[in-house]
Amino acid sequence: MKLKIKDKIPNTEIFHLVGGEPQKNKLSEIIGNEKIVLFGLPGAFTSTCSKLHLPGFVANADKIKAKGIEHIFCLSVNDPYVMNGWGEINNIGDKIKMLSDPYLSFTKAIGAEVDRNSKGMGIRSNRYLMVIENFTIVNIHVEKETKECGLTSAENLLNNLL
Repeated sequence: MKLKIKDKIPNTEIFHLVGGEPQKNKLSEIIGNEKIVLFGLPGAFTSTCSKLHLPGFVANADKIKAKGIEHIFCLSVNDPYVMNGWGEINNIGDKIKMLSDPYLSFTKAIGAEVDRNSKGMGIRSNRYLMVIENFTIVNIHVEKETKECGLTSAENLLNNLL
């Protein structure tokens, strides 16, 4: 991962669904200048992402927002329809906004790409967690292995980052 605390995040294009249709925006247009949490993960419907990572943020979203976080964003290299469907299955409601980086624009810009070709998944994102304010990283954690979800969990965010 190329980024560290006090770095500005890259303003790449990201996709999300708006009214059921994919929309491409610059990241700054989506996250604004507020204090937000952005967590990235290898892929929707993958084991650790589905059993631990996303559910932890769904369960703790209100506690996280009560500590001054305006929005929580989940980003993966899946397409926007997959991210939306995965969010619906996990009952994210308005707790988390699902973002798609299908061309790895953001993922490569921050140095988070990992090769999972041997597992049939292609190039994916490492698992990370950032607290961002005014497009600047306030705190950041990156897992050493994508199957791990301790440093980047919602629980760790509540206990150590906020």
